[in-house]
Amino acid sequence: MSVKKFVVGCFDDEAVLFPAVKKVRKAGYKLHDIYTPFPMHGLDHAMGLRDTSLHTAGFIYAITGTTTALGGISWVFTKDWPLNIGGKPHFALPAWIPITFELTVLFSAVGMVLTFCYLCQLAPFLKKHHFHPRATDDQFVMVIECTEKTNEDEVKSFLAQTGAKEINVQNAETGWWLGRYDKDTMPFQVRKEKTAFE
Repeated sequence: MSVKKFVVGCFDDEAVLFPAVKKVRKAGYKLHDIYTPFPMHGLDHAMGLRDTSLHTAGFIYAITGTTTALGGISWVFTKDWPLNIGGKPHFALPAWIPITFELTVLFSAVGMVLTFCYLCQLAPFLKKHHFHPRATDDQFVMVIECTEKTNEDEVKSFLAQTGAKEINVQNAETGWWLGRYDKDTMPFQVRKEKTAFE
């Protein structure tokens, strides 16, 4: 697994976080991610993230469900096992609308959930590095990835000027690995450097 170096800054107020995000992007630092205890409206635009394509995937799954339903029903009632039901034609499209609708919704819902879990790397026994234990409680955690041109001290000083209350450097795996939080330890050593701002 590839371990990368990150500068982690913690903010205690969302009103301070938003201007800090804009300043970090304007300064040209590589913003890895921001972890907040609750959803924040407009943070994705402030981070420069593009709109999700999940709705496009949902449309493709829905069309697949519609095609599967119409193709399967029409094959059964016209080719495989045609029945004369009350004198109706074998290709009775209005009678097939309910099951076609249900299969469209089923394919779209299940497909979007699985796609979301895949994109967000969510599954049982998948572990990811947590940059700060209070990111799900009351802290807004900004993570900046260090590149070859990044000066750690300069980034820490910059975050302190933007209002970060706690700043440290961590070596962490950006991907995921299999394991359990209650039994397994991390497969790498996390290094934290405390600064004068803590």
